[in-house]
Amino acid sequence: MSRQSHHADTRSELFGWRRLFTTTTAAVLIAALSVLAPLRAAHAADGGFHIVNGRLFDANGNDFIIRGISHPHAWYSQRTQSFADIKVVGANSVRVVLSGGRWPVSTASDVANVISLCKQNRLICVLENHDTTGYGEASGAYSLSQAVDYWLSIRSALVGQEAYIIINIGNEPYGNTNPTEWVAATLDAIRRLRSAGLTHTLMIDAPNWGQDWSNTMRDNAQTIWEADALRNSIFSVHMYGVYNTPSKVKAYLDSFTSRGLPILVGEFGWYHSDGDPDELTVTEHTTSLGLGYIGWSWSGNGGGVEYLDMVNNFNSASRTDWGTWLITSANGLEATSVEASVFGGGVGDTQRPTAPGNLGATGTTLSSVSLAWSASTDNVAVTGYDVYRGALRVATLPSSMLSYKDTGLSANTTYKYTVYARDAAGNVSEVSNTVSATTQSSGGETGGCTATYQVASEWGTGFGATVTVTNTGTTVTQGWTVSWTFGGNQQITNMWSATPTQSGASVTARNVGYNGVIQPGSNTTFGFQAAYSGSNTSPTLTCTVN
Repeated sequence: MSRQSHHADTRSELFGWRRLFTTTTAAVLIAALSVLAPLRAAHAADGGFHIVNGRLFDANGNDFIIRGISHPHAWYSQRTQSFADIKVVGANSVRVVLSGGRWPVSTASDVANVISLCKQNRLICVLENHDTTGYGEASGAYSLSQAVDYWLSIRSALVGQEAYIIINIGNEPYGNTNPTEWVAATLDAIRRLRSAGLTHTLMIDAPNWGQDWSNTMRDNAQTIWEADALRNSIFSVHMYGVYNTPSKVKAYLDSFTSRGLPILVGEFGWYHSDGDPDELTVTEHTTSLGLGYIGWSWSGNGGGVEYLDMVNNFNSASRTDWGTWLITSANGLEATSVEASVFGGGVGDTQRPTAPGNLGATGTTLSSVSLAWSASTDNVAVTGYDVYRGALRVATLPSSMLSYKDTGLSANTTYKYTVYARDAAGNVSEVSNTVSATTQSSGGETGGCTATYQVASEWGTGFGATVTVTNTGTTVTQGWTVSWTFGGNQQITNMWSATPTQSGASVTARNVGYNGVIQPGSNTTFGFQAAYSGSNTSPTLTCTVN
């Protein structure tokens, strides 16, 4: 059987499951999404791609938003011109299909050549093992454990390329049969790869043929994220017919960003036999959130899904309607793709701006938080600031704006904010300090207060912090108490304008004689110094009126 007809039969097999859906089943599969797990800090892998605050950064420390196209290399290994062609249409990444034995083996030397082609064409390589597609349901599919065996067998081609490649452990592992088994298999795969010394960013595909209609990946994402000792994994959902409305696309992606967990759309198309995916919202919402996407696929589809080809017969001069749309639409590749800074793009400027300083919450209401920070500096010029609530980018501002009001929030809820500066060459600063702010309680109209916490300075073994107490009620306070629990071994050594009591990690600070009275809408501050070692995350504060 020829490679092309083999590939056509395979793609028919891979997508045949979608024809099994009934209208009733599809309605059941799209469940309401919940977002409850806390944000956890990311730990960067040295010298390569890494995750910070739920976002993908390249080896230079610059925010990198994947804009890619999949290329079926395992079935069309001679089509090497496709790498240059994919670069020409504006992609900054290419997701490369590899095989460890289900199809012709992509050897270590072959993979090394693929990586070289990516680097020659200034593309980030997302290497994916396709053998796992539909495991448990598709005949001949490999397990995630076998996928790890493959990655370890080509380890020589991967080590040293951490700045240029991302390892997509297994494509669409697990079909619709027993998708819950995916959790243990994924945990084991991550731990084995890390134990073998691979520090690359790992891309984790969802079960249910990548679409996660059972929400198995969504509901176990925090556990899986924490299982990676490097905190250097990014989740990938494939959006086909399950994601056929704006609300479904947005709800799934928002469920990750609201928890500070990294996510991208690792595959999507503009039509499918299982339904009509909402490709417009996929590109719009990922662009709005600053998330990546990868379209399937350059060429070579068969088995009834030929409409997913972006060009006809690998001819870059003969684009299909799908390819033309993805390349030229308002949020397509040409408009939104930015080349990775590791390739030395721009005007030769690789110096990052300094981090924005003294980020603080200057006021809260029932539904808003006001922020302000001090300006960054740059060897050329700072061009703007990006404000993040957790991992969600909520504002992109010009350099003249050093404040922002975040609106539409929930009452009596604590939010965490950071700010980055950027310059014209695309260099992004180190992150600012993190500030926590709690919106006012809906019961605050008669009496209440809120407290915001800001780290003012750090010096390795200690730090200083300022707490702002605001009267959110309509009556004058006669006294107040602020309490919190440190997340580490912080020990207060000195406090002013408040009286502290500390027991272990728990701290209580009460007003002193001269600042217990606060007029409605006004505030007062107190500060302290503390010793610590290890992490120094900002705690959540509780404020009560005496």
